[in-house]
Amino acid sequence: MESKSENSPKSSVIEPPTNPMVNPLLTDLYQLTMAYAYWKAGKHNERAVFDLFYRKSPFSGEFTVFAGLEECIRFIANFKFTEDHIAFIREALPGKCEEGFLDYLRQLDCSEVEVYAIPEGSIVFPRVPLIRVEGPVGVAQLLETTLVNLVNFASLVATNAARHRIVAGNSKILLEFGLRRAQGPDGGISASKYCYMGGFDATSNVAAGRLFGIPLKGTHSHAFVSSFMSPDEIVEKSLRSADGLTSCEDFLGLVQSWLNKIQRTKVLSGGFGDTNLSELAAFTSYALAFPANFLALVDTYDVLRSGIPNFCAVALALRDLGYEAMGIRLDSGDLAYLSCQARKCFQAIEKEFEVPGFGKMSITASNDLNEETLDHLNKQGHEVDAFGIGTYLVTCFAQAALGCVFKLVEINNQPRMKLSEDVSKVSIPCKKQCYRLYGKEGYPLVDLMIGENEPAPKVAERILCRHPFNESKRAYVVPQRVEELLKCYWRGSPVEMREDMLPLKDIRDRCTRQVAQMRPDHMRRLNPTPYKVSVSAKLYDFIHFLWLNEAPVGELQ
Repeated sequence: MESKSENSPKSSVIEPPTNPMVNPLLTDLYQLTMAYAYWKAGKHNERAVFDLFYRKSPFSGEFTVFAGLEECIRFIANFKFTEDHIAFIREALPGKCEEGFLDYLRQLDCSEVEVYAIPEGSIVFPRVPLIRVEGPVGVAQLLETTLVNLVNFASLVATNAARHRIVAGNSKILLEFGLRRAQGPDGGISASKYCYMGGFDATSNVAAGRLFGIPLKGTHSHAFVSSFMSPDEIVEKSLRSADGLTSCEDFLGLVQSWLNKIQRTKVLSGGFGDTNLSELAAFTSYALAFPANFLALVDTYDVLRSGIPNFCAVALALRDLGYEAMGIRLDSGDLAYLSCQARKCFQAIEKEFEVPGFGKMSITASNDLNEETLDHLNKQGHEVDAFGIGTYLVTCFAQAALGCVFKLVEINNQPRMKLSEDVSKVSIPCKKQCYRLYGKEGYPLVDLMIGENEPAPKVAERILCRHPFNESKRAYVVPQRVEELLKCYWRGSPVEMREDMLPLKDIRDRCTRQVAQMRPDHMRRLNPTPYKVSVSAKLYDFIHFLWLNEAPVGELQ
């Protein structure tokens, strides 16, 4: 159960959005033109309710990880037009803009707005409101584009990360390496944050590490290896032991002696000739710089004939001085085969030289990995312990956008409904309460939306759940547990009773728990079982009454 926090003391300040570009001008022009028209018609203070939701789960799956809520609350708490904003709007609006409207914008804030949302990091489903915004229609309308922007990519990339985690399994380490391929700086920063939320363990993105406290991981590139021409380039060869009590004055010589031992014993599979000595020099130099964190990229020249033996020589030399090498990274080739061969090499070294634990040396794989690649590696059999994933993860290559929408569902206590010839685009009217109903085995069975004034579903009480638009799809549910989904995150002021914004790691833990809590067939990669999103019988009847009432009646001639 998620803990309630409404009685905890609140800070009087909510930090502004992480990205300073997130301000009231980060919106579509039509939001400003609508706000002006609302104001001109005297409607701007009418009380409205908007739902932010999505219509279809991404990546041909059945679930989404809800992300971006904290940035939304930061935006709302700090919503204010500056004089520079006002001056630009005066010029940008089509036609002549009345000064009265600009005065209205000057005093505008979110002190009359309330925001209810599903907790960030939760598993969510189509049509269920992720965020409900209540407030004067003028200001609520101005929030639309920014909120949709902040939720769309965040939820998409968090979902992508969670899907990679499910395929990789919980025993593997997942590293996000996507900054250089992300869509611009903010795309990179956001991707790092929400990949971590979705289940990744660390990032290579230093800025994201600083901003969000995400663990940082990284080693060196091929450029570092190929920058060395000869062991003669290593000038400072001494290395102090891990306990600081002794010092090896010629660490390079120690490495070379270990390489000779490995070559003489022929312990590596199939044997090998002379390794690339410039690569050996690069590994040795890196180990001298980071003796306690030595992880080598071994595919610059030849993984099995050069990279692995050179790495083993340096790792064994480090061990003589009390250090434990971290492992290797493979960035090309047949990752399944090479990882298995590398494991055999490490195990052979452990046996030959009686080096306990050497056979369990960590193997990291990278090279344009994605969800499908991980699935194939699992089927082929591999010895990879950690995956570094970049392009396909942070760009969400498999799907461009989640497709969140922000729809008016009530104004002045009157339910409103958007109709469409495409039933999937018909909105569910009125202010709603949302619940997750759990079955005997502890899995969620259905998400249920009910009207605001309906009694909440109760444990062990039989409830008729109906598909919002398909009259034949209905089922009785007797829940063993009932979870209310929408919590209050903003009540017009930072100090009013509301849910706490949790640290990123706690949100990540929530995501991990919720993924584990779902029925496996809903979460599988291929052909997942559809998850039921329903409405109460009373809300179903009202939807169809309003639909018939609002739809124009045709006339046949």
